[in-house]
Amino acid sequence: MRKKDPSAPATPTIQVIERMFALIDVLASREDACSLKEISEKTGLHPSTTHRILNDLATGRFVDRPQAGSYRLGMRLLELGNLVKARLNVRDAALLPMRELHKQIQQPVNLSVRQGDEIVYVERAYSERSGMQVVRAIGGRAPLHLTSTGKLFLAADDAPRVRAYATRTGLAGHTKNSITQLPVLERELAKARQHGMARDNEELELGVRCMAAGIYDDQARLVAGLSISAPADRLDDSWLVRLQATANEISAALGHKAPPTQRLAA
Repeated sequence: MRKKDPSAPATPTIQVIERMFALIDVLASREDACSLKEISEKTGLHPSTTHRILNDLATGRFVDRPQAGSYRLGMRLLELGNLVKARLNVRDAALLPMRELHKQIQQPVNLSVRQGDEIVYVERAYSERSGMQVVRAIGGRAPLHLTSTGKLFLAADDAPRVRAYATRTGLAGHTKNSITQLPVLERELAKARQHGMARDNEELELGVRCMAAGIYDDQARLVAGLSISAPADRLDDSWLVRLQATANEISAALGHKAPPTQRLAA
């Protein structure tokens, strides 16, 4: 492959990403660290281009420099891989219990995880024959403070992190019921910590209420939330016991040892 001229016009973003992936692929093919010269030759990129992109990757910890002029894959890739693995395991462990819970309550059951300042829906259990339902799309996102599962993740943060979240997001609202003031949010999170569950009272979408319970791994870390979404006038508080039991079942499958039973919110 012909080496690129470092004096060429600025590279389009997509081309930079393709080059970055090519460099990572070369590093992934070797057990030991690679020299800059070898990486440049294998990718066909000019040494100066190779050096620049590798340095950017090293800044993000995607690449390590064990010594001057040599590179290997960095720990950040391992960390991200472990996150993906954990989320896939959660989905696998949750699918059958979610379906069983749906059979009992005949309302959609959602599994979601945190990504930054949002939750992402990664699985759902519902039936097209169950009449009026609130079905969340897999891959859909929503702000933490407007959702029941999102509140569980915020409740797991300390006060400075919650304040930082409020500053970053401005606590933007979607409906007249949305919590947009930090003191109100802090009180809501205190209730979530006390009861081990959280609610969305038409805060993301008018006419829709939700309740959520946390799913924990073998290190007692909150890794996902299990929620029930329903039309506001149909959400039944009696479902909460079943929801918590299902979340506990999934947590147990992940190796979590549950603490003494918490009092559930009425």
